[in-house]
Amino acid sequence: MSTTELEWFKSSYSGDGGDNCLEVAAQPHAVLVRDSKDPHVGRLTLTPTAWAAFTAHLSAS
Repeated sequence: MSTTELEWFKSSYSGDGGDNCLEVAAQPHAVLVRDSKDPHVGRLTLTPTAWAAFTAHLSAS
């Protein structure tokens, strides 16, 4: 699947201040993360379990 077929989202906390944030595309068996400044360089693929642990850790901080 190419990155053009994915639906990428930014956090609602990102605001309208440009493209200096992460974008996420959720799939049934993976959560993809990329840098909005350079979306074609690559992406990180996480399991939904790993993504949930990551976001839970951020929420607790």
